[in-house]
Amino acid sequence: MEEIQHVPAPPVEYDSSQPQLSEENLKSNTDTSENMAGVAPYTADQNPVNGNSAEIQTSYQSTENGAALEQPYVDGVYSVEEERLWNLVKANCLDFNSWTALIDETERVAATDIMKIRKVYDAFLAEFPLCFGYWKKYADHEGRLSGVEKTVEVYERAVLAVTYSVEIWVNYCQFAIQTYDDPDIIRRLFERGLAYVGTDYRSDLLWDEYIRYEESQQAWKNLAIIYTKIFEHPIQQFDRYFNCFKELAASHPLSELKSPEETAGESVQTKSETGTNGTDESSTKPPGTESLPSESEELEKFIAIREEMFKKAKEFEYKIIGFESGVRRPYFHVKPLDEPELDNWHGYLDFIEKEADFNKVLKMYERCLIACANYPEFWIRYVIHMEDSGNLELANNALARATQVFVKKQPEIHLFGARFKEQIGDIEGARAEYQLIYTDISPGLLEAIVKHANMEYRLGEKESAFGIYEKEIAVEQAKEQSQLLPMLIVQYSRFLYLVDGNLEKAREILSGSIEQMQLSKPIIEAIIHLESISPSPKRIDLLNSLVEKFITPNEENPNSSTEREDLSCIFLEFLDLFGDLETIKKATKKHNILFSRQRSVLSTRKRSSDDSFSSDRAKRLKTGVDQSQTQAQVQSTYPAVQTQDPAQAQWTAGAYAQKAPAPAPTYPATYPPQAGYAAYGGAYAGYNQPATQAYGAYPTSYAPQAYPTQSVAPVTVPVTPAAPVQSTPAVQPPYYGGYYTT
Repeated sequence: MEEIQHVPAPPVEYDSSQPQLSEENLKSNTDTSENMAGVAPYTADQNPVNGNSAEIQTSYQSTENGAALEQPYVDGVYSVEEERLWNLVKANCLDFNSWTALIDETERVAATDIMKIRKVYDAFLAEFPLCFGYWKKYADHEGRLSGVEKTVEVYERAVLAVTYSVEIWVNYCQFAIQTYDDPDIIRRLFERGLAYVGTDYRSDLLWDEYIRYEESQQAWKNLAIIYTKIFEHPIQQFDRYFNCFKELAASHPLSELKSPEETAGESVQTKSETGTNGTDESSTKPPGTESLPSESEELEKFIAIREEMFKKAKEFEYKIIGFESGVRRPYFHVKPLDEPELDNWHGYLDFIEKEADFNKVLKMYERCLIACANYPEFWIRYVIHMEDSGNLELANNALARATQVFVKKQPEIHLFGARFKEQIGDIEGARAEYQLIYTDISPGLLEAIVKHANMEYRLGEKESAFGIYEKEIAVEQAKEQSQLLPMLIVQYSRFLYLVDGNLEKAREILSGSIEQMQLSKPIIEAIIHLESISPSPKRIDLLNSLVEKFITPNEENPNSSTEREDLSCIFLEFLDLFGDLETIKKATKKHNILFSRQRSVLSTRKRSSDDSFSSDRAKRLKTGVDQSQTQAQVQSTYPAVQTQDPAQAQWTAGAYAQKAPAPAPTYPATYPPQAGYAAYGGAYAGYNQPATQAYGAYPTSYAPQAYPTQSVAPVTVPVTPAAPVQSTPAVQPPYYGGYYTT
């Protein structure tokens, strides 16, 4: 199995003023802080709102993404089924079903072997760190076989891996409640989790757990504080929380509900209002005559403050409830999301970005990327937004998680990552990304090779750009059969002429390829285009011999009739511009001999069909049927004909006499449609989806390469029936800029 690298989600590190569960049990976790690097603390105006963690920092932990990086395993005896499943996941590390089957088999045959259990869970969670349910199962195994300390270690790794999951914090807090007697330890853990997920609309599970705990402790002050924090941001069942708060306020004295800060603040205010400022006027008032608010007035004020918070948050809930209703699957799963839910996430992010609250934006992106972790478009959007917000470190963190863990097998994210690294000056990182794509992730991906060479040219490394093409051409030539080789040669020739201005070498590359491999349409078409854009004289005799050899049918010519006719048409157009009359005459004659026969057969068949219609009409006339009467009967039977445009209702023999032009050949898109990067703005607005376009003005003669999709969640695009159109629709722009655009 390939070596896995992991990067944690930001932010994870929390203030040392908030102790962890216990100094002894979490010593191993605090020791990891010595290895932290790349810390990016929040600024003063970016502190999380709910909870007391006021100085949360972004950190890269030594246990990155919750994975045990250096975990010694002792190979034991495996069952036949275990061996089979291990081989499957080693062959395809993203085979989710095989992983889950392997976990089930390991738990069945090695229920008491903690080393086997650790090995399989560590390997699985390195690939799928967002599966909070498996973190819970792992922790339960450690608690059953190893004890509290190891269980805490697993939970700490879990909250590093999926920091913004409400469920994992609920599980961790439930474990703490069952394990520890010290309320302060448990409260600190609740506050730590709520600092990350307390504003999540679906965080009611964690808030309810916290409320139940404080009720069990009869800590009414703490309970009132919890409700106050809830009212800062809307969550599910918001009205229920406000009603519960009013019941709490009505059933307990106000002294049991006010926080120490409120009590101290009211004391200062009372002293100021009762004239204890040392003036002569206040000193003349007899004692006991001050007007103090009554208990009921104080209670009314206590509730009114929170009601105002509740109403403000309720207004915000009205704005987001539509988006929240559209979130049908807030957790991670390998199955793809449907298009409406993906669109809903994009709309939700658009709305939150307009709020201009960095904490809200950060948490919404992290929440979105739990459900949408398998979609590069959301990672790309996250990176771009973080960069535009001036948080380059968070942008790099998100890009690292995408390229190393979540969508590491999808070339799209690596192509974006290479361009992004070039933009920020990380040239070596950009080179590594390109090489990773066309040597490992998608071997021979033409777009990655072309973009890598173009980058080297931009950097002034022209020889390096040539070397990239020559090295890859040599690799393809060593193969017995290569579909990439013709396209690669075409690209190299184009690069030599358009960028370096070396016409002779460009011609040499194309001509040399003819001698080394079978004649192909892309090569001949590229030669035609090169001659058409290069200075005179044109090599018409060479082109004439190549085209004639290609279009002449024989046993050694595997080319289809469509390809042969297309190339012949392209050559005729070239000759019409640059050839003489004699050459045009010969080429046209050859074209007509080879390709007019098929059209003649089709025309003959249509004429036979027209004759049959004429024969029917003649028979009707012979039987004495009135033609106008027949037409009236037809119109009464098919009333739609009456409203039809007369120009379109000519069902006569002449309507079939002219052959409609054949539609231009279409080629499959390289990608399923996704949101274009242009929608995100920023420096990447022109970064579009990969596509292949023509070398010159002609359509491409080879099918574009398709990107392999990551097997865990192939993105499927629903097909909707096309609506009737009145005119030819505009051609949609490609997702990426093509190779041939300049």
